[in-house]
Amino acid sequence: MCGAGPWQGQYVLFAVQQALWACAALLVVPVAKPASRSSRPGALLALPACPGPTACDPTPFCQDKPAMGPRAGAQMSPGLALLMWLTAHCSCPQAQGFSQRGLDASRADLWASANTSLLHDFCCQPASQLPRDQLSALIQGMATQQVPLRAWQLSCLANLAARHGLQDDFELHPPNLLLFYNLTQVREADCRAFTRRAAQGNMELLANLPEQRVTLRHTALACLGAPHLRLSASDLLLLGVLVCDMDASRIEAADPRVLENLQRCRQLTATQQAALNTLLAGGKTVLGPPGSWNLEGLQALGSLATYISSSLWMQVQEAVGLAFFSSMVSMYQAGRLSQHDARRFVTGFLKAKAASLSSRPKRGTGQPCIHGDITVATLHDNLFLVRYDCVQLESCLGSRVLKANLDPLLQHPLPAECQRVIKAKLARVYPHGIPEDQLRLITSLVYLYSRSEIGQWNITSRDTVVALLASDVALENQTEAVLQKYLDHNGTITSTLLMAIGGSRLCWMSTRQIQAIRPAEFRRAGALDISSCPQSRKDALYTKAHEAFGSAQNTANYYRFMRPYLGGAPVEELRHLVQANVSMDIDTFTNLNPQVLQSLSVGNVTTLLGQNVGDLQKARSHPTISSWLRSLNTSALGELGLGRDTAGPASPARSTTETPNTTPWVLHLAPTSGQPGNKAPTSGSPLAHLGYLPLAVALPSGLLGLLYWGTPGPSQDCSWGAYTKASEDSTGPAPHAGKLGLDEELVLRRGPC
Repeated sequence: MCGAGPWQGQYVLFAVQQALWACAALLVVPVAKPASRSSRPGALLALPACPGPTACDPTPFCQDKPAMGPRAGAQMSPGLALLMWLTAHCSCPQAQGFSQRGLDASRADLWASANTSLLHDFCCQPASQLPRDQLSALIQGMATQQVPLRAWQLSCLANLAARHGLQDDFELHPPNLLLFYNLTQVREADCRAFTRRAAQGNMELLANLPEQRVTLRHTALACLGAPHLRLSASDLLLLGVLVCDMDASRIEAADPRVLENLQRCRQLTATQQAALNTLLAGGKTVLGPPGSWNLEGLQALGSLATYISSSLWMQVQEAVGLAFFSSMVSMYQAGRLSQHDARRFVTGFLKAKAASLSSRPKRGTGQPCIHGDITVATLHDNLFLVRYDCVQLESCLGSRVLKANLDPLLQHPLPAECQRVIKAKLARVYPHGIPEDQLRLITSLVYLYSRSEIGQWNITSRDTVVALLASDVALENQTEAVLQKYLDHNGTITSTLLMAIGGSRLCWMSTRQIQAIRPAEFRRAGALDISSCPQSRKDALYTKAHEAFGSAQNTANYYRFMRPYLGGAPVEELRHLVQANVSMDIDTFTNLNPQVLQSLSVGNVTTLLGQNVGDLQKARSHPTISSWLRSLNTSALGELGLGRDTAGPASPARSTTETPNTTPWVLHLAPTSGQPGNKAPTSGSPLAHLGYLPLAVALPSGLLGLLYWGTPGPSQDCSWGAYTKASEDSTGPAPHAGKLGLDEELVLRRGPC
């Protein structure tokens, strides 16, 4: 039942009265003329506050639901529903196409008390309307809940924080956010504390901001003071994950506790791997010399143990090595070790074992089975690969055991040579193609099969497709062939399938297969990451995305849905977005078609990026950005605040004999504006025009409290303002907008924001 207590009803009426006065005041502010609306005043109370049963949440707005915040369990009153309508309709935008600013602003206000799943869908556009205090609370809430934001969210959020002068509160902010801050605005007195906090972040988020990554490393080394030829234990504690970007000579010369830093690296370069093995061989780490290593010490290394060279494994006591091998197989089977890491470890370990056996049989045909036939019990032994090398696997594995025990066999991290042995045996057992029930078990082998071999398979089930494409290895040719066999048996590419195989698999579909995806299925799949796709696939996926989302009659919503697919957008599309003032984030910008980007003027790019234009400095070494900057003259570069020398590649990693920073640490304090506690923008661009003030700013705090109490519960799949039907928002048509059919409503279970 929907309703409220007597006191709450009186308070709502009073709050609504204040809201009406606020509306009247806002509507006469001469900033911009809002687009006309067709809503009838008489429809106010009848307006549904939930999009309806076909939207992301099929339950009515007033139905009892779990709520968040101090009033958990409280019911939504009709008065509060009216208040939400007022919030949506009284906050009028400045730019055409942003007719939901008020609703989005209230949504951003609710984010401050939202749970992690809702904060994960954070969008900058509504958050840009929040007052300083609320934005600060939002950022600190993200840190408390450890919300895993993506690069495109973090880059624009960093600019919002800088615009409000919040960088000085960095110790309360998520470490990943600090990676995107303007480092010249960090006070000298805060240098060490800032670096220590930032060094807890994920450096891979800066993949599209190479200059920022280099600057972060140089800034961190500058914080250490005088040139450091050897990183001490205290230095390493400060540098954290930043050590992953250090060169091999600096790692090799560092305090042995550098192992703790290296454990946080996603992967090591070949020279870093060599430096690691040099450290371990020296015996000065906590493990001691290789001959004294024990199981606990090796397990404490984590994934670093997969880089240990075969020459070091030969020095480890046999019992310790075998016990560790067994534990690594268990980790792999439990999904705690990737196929790539497990294979690297097994290859190095078995190479050491083979070198230590002087009587190892030479590879060739007809080798006798020395260790006895492989049985079911053998395959369930974690030391199976130690007892049976690839030669013995070929000699001792019978066809009957293979057919009946393919799953436990492939649960072992087989080296590539052993995988080829298994593939050859399967071809002999199944000369006309592997049965479908067995296909679901060969995920780790799929990369070995050619198009013609896959053409012999019978794929009728979506589950088979998901199993075959679940491997963490590249499957360029295999992806297209597997999907085609499925389509040939009347299969369809559904949203569930798209989400299961992931956006990267879209990169290897044929253009015809992409065209075969129905728009409704593409919409339901939500935001798919296609950033790694070749340009030809990005172009095809943009066309499909435009077919799916082009009917959105609101530019803001259209941009949210299309953002992941703009890498294939033509120049006409980007010019439409320039006119809409979308403030594109730098992560999306770096994924645009480089040839299309060449057709945009400096003015186009400046307007397209909006408040994020300063991020060009952080990404100037990215190939797409660097190519565009080289096409500009000195005057144009000056307009962007960049010099001619900034259009080249980033500086190489410094050697241990270099001074860590070629320029002295300079104190750059952001100048203050007229408001106490507010600083001038530090993102490199002027403040955006705010147009009409968001209603959340104009209304009294008690009214915001009502909004807070009405926070939707975690059972909802999306929040207010996240996705609306085009029929409810007719202002600002999206580029090339068309008629929205009943079977093509913009209804998503979870969207790109």
